[in-house]
Amino acid sequence: MKRWIAIGLVVLVLGGIIVYNKVLHPAPGASSGAPGGGDGGKGGAGKGGPGGAGRGPTPAVNGFVVVSQSLKEEVVSSGSLLAAEQVDIYPEISARITQLNIREGQPVQKGDLLVKLFDADLRAQLQKLQAQADNARRTEERNKQLLDRGGISQQEFDIATTNLRSSLADIELVRANLQRTEIRAPFSGIIGLRNVSSGAVVSPNTLIARLQQISSLKLDFSIPEKYGQSVHTGSTISFLVDGASNPSQGVVYAIEPGVEEETRNLRIRARVSNPSLRFRPGTFARVTLTIQNEKSLVVPTQAIIPQTRTNQVVVVKNGKAQFRDVKTGLRTAGTIQVLSGVQAGDTVATTGLLFLKPDVPVKVNRVITLPGSGPKVAQN
Repeated sequence: MKRWIAIGLVVLVLGGIIVYNKVLHPAPGASSGAPGGGDGGKGGAGKGGPGGAGRGPTPAVNGFVVVSQSLKEEVVSSGSLLAAEQVDIYPEISARITQLNIREGQPVQKGDLLVKLFDADLRAQLQKLQAQADNARRTEERNKQLLDRGGISQQEFDIATTNLRSSLADIELVRANLQRTEIRAPFSGIIGLRNVSSGAVVSPNTLIARLQQISSLKLDFSIPEKYGQSVHTGSTISFLVDGASNPSQGVVYAIEPGVEEETRNLRIRARVSNPSLRFRPGTFARVTLTIQNEKSLVVPTQAIIPQTRTNQVVVVKNGKAQFRDVKTGLRTAGTIQVLSGVQAGDTVATTGLLFLKPDVPVKVNRVITLPGSGPKVAQN
């Protein structure tokens, strides 16, 4: 009994397979009336066969002619504006202020008297010494006459001469001390806020005010040492300060001879004209230094295909795509320097790179060139 049940199951399974293959899913090309298929026996000559439509259309791309161009690299750094000349005014001696000629925030000229200190004692001492010097001078003159007549010895005359010279030296010392009671402007500039009042007793540690010359300013900034050979005296820099909408210009006039060991940066100083006093010392400035490089081959940035270990470009030559490894260098806003892998005059693809394969036919719709190297868009 079990044997007959097993045989029946096998028959049912085989029958189901036959019905599925013959009725529900017939073989492609099978026809109820033609043994050779529905195309009258043509078989593999349908759309998918060798006699079909063949390959797809040739891909079209935009091209760029590789050219040699002078590249400009911009180095951005942080800088500070400094006064062209600056001095903190301190008295040289301890004394009382008898005259204060400082007008805060106002310009002063070189040599103007800013502060006068008490000097009555020094002037009295000067008068005493001048009287002693006059007496020593008359004594020397009399001794000279006596020496000529043989009335005194040479030693006595030398003593009189020494006394006169000593008196004159004492006078010069007092006059020097009198000069210390006057504080004059060492250069023309603008005086800052004063920290003392008239009548105050000051000492050499008392800061009276600060004098700055700001008709022209110094701009200090640093750049990496690798750009040191590209910067020289006379190079133009641009800078932007907070609150300004347009950048201003400066000219490099001094370069530190050595590189800072801590940062490996090179300090540079530029001069900035400031006749309208628009800028103030101590202001932060964002400095942009343009470095001109030699001519190099460039291609558009979109022509570069990044790879794991290198970069590639697609060169269209004899109507076919050639993939070449390239070594890149300096990047600008829209171009990239190519150090090796292509030559001037090669046409590289800039669009449709994902659809290109090595040695496949390529159609170049148009060739784009850089401004200044030919027409902006040249139809191919």
